[in-house]
Amino acid sequence: MRYGYADSPLGDLLLIGDHAGLRGLYLHTTRYPVRMRSDWIRDDAAFAEVRTQLAEYFAGERREFDVPLAAAGSLWQKRVWAALVAIPYGETASYGQIAREVGVPDGARAVGLANGQNPISIIVPCHRVIGADGSLTGYGGGLPAKQFLLSLEAAHSGLFAL
Repeated sequence: MRYGYADSPLGDLLLIGDHAGLRGLYLHTTRYPVRMRSDWIRDDAAFAEVRTQLAEYFAGERREFDVPLAAAGSLWQKRVWAALVAIPYGETASYGQIAREVGVPDGARAVGLANGQNPISIIVPCHRVIGADGSLTGYGGGLPAKQFLLSLEAAHSGLFAL
């Protein structure tokens, strides 16, 4: 496993991956800090394309990412994470909307759990999921980071910021 860092307006982002692709992207403010393993190798060069695409995103020049992703998770989590990627840049969806999209209309809480376990923040845009009433709800990187990401996207998409 390799790891590296990317600068961002939210602070350093921890990048984790291997030959299969990016396995993790974590904000330094995450609720669940990643435990570095002694056998991991720091290799910032391995994440050059990820850092480039993140810089373009934060500059408002990129709306979609095209780096290989290899998040580990259950089939359910992967279904939810795929639905997150389908939420258009600058838009939001509720947990209930995502639940209906993945075929479990009463599964809003289960969607919330899968959303909270997303290991690839920003690129798999769990920040775009909000409460049914439009409120900002939990975010592993903290609500200020979620607000920042939504405002950034709104500013560059022509939509109103939350």
